[in-house]
Amino acid sequence: MEILSKSLSETENFAKEFLAKLNRPAPSATADGAGQAGATLVGLHGELGSGKTTFVQLVGKKLGVKESITSPTFVIMKSYSLTAKRYTLLVHIDAYRLDSGKDLLALGWQEIMADPKNLILLEWPERVSDILPKNYPCLDFQFMDDTTRKINFFI
Repeated sequence: MEILSKSLSETENFAKEFLAKLNRPAPSATADGAGQAGATLVGLHGELGSGKTTFVQLVGKKLGVKESITSPTFVIMKSYSLTAKRYTLLVHIDAYRLDSGKDLLALGWQEIMADPKNLILLEWPERVSDILPKNYPCLDFQFMDDTTRKINFFI
């Protein structure tokens, strides 16, 4: 699935559609990739400034996050409580500064992945791919111009 978003409101509409697809019953990713129910992991690919954090902000807004969602680049991970039915915690991780999955394990990755009520949005998943499950949904963001982003959804 590919969309060309020419505005923040179009990206917000896509975030709503994306959440609806995630809310369909489906096997969730797990910390060990074994297929048991666990957190829902979504990888966010794209260069700096391509819209990954903006997308997380819009997803958070759709899930009822009232606080400001900012990039966790320097703290690596931020969590937001949710009142949604399927998810109770939005976990936003920016792996840009990590060298491998070992760094993510030190932050409690296995516990985070074990909880089926967690929605994990992971920026720069390629940096920690050595500990990620084999198949999980991903979005690829491409900067086109100041207002336009191409977003591809794939597994």
